[in-house]
Amino acid sequence: MAFDFTLNKHKSTRGSEYWVYGGFSNTDGSTGGTIVTGLHLVKHFDLQHTGNAAVAESPSVNEVLPSDGSIIIVTTANACGIWSALGA
Repeated sequence: MAFDFTLNKHKSTRGSEYWVYGGFSNTDGSTGGTIVTGLHLVKHFDLQHTGNAAVAESPSVNEVLPSDGSIIIVTTANACGIWSALGA
């Protein structure tokens, strides 16, 4: 089982808040993993599958927000997608 993610950009939104985003991918039957956002506090987190025209289940965040900078996600097996987070 393999999960991988990318962290593409840190962008200041206002004051001490930042918006970060990237992608995730699962292989070998993997159904999610942990995304390390680089933030100290995550206030808002979005994710969605990409690639297939129809996906049986939406990806989900397995955290209570606000959260520390690591976010656990659950996806369908071998799914890829994009994510974004807002926080400090």
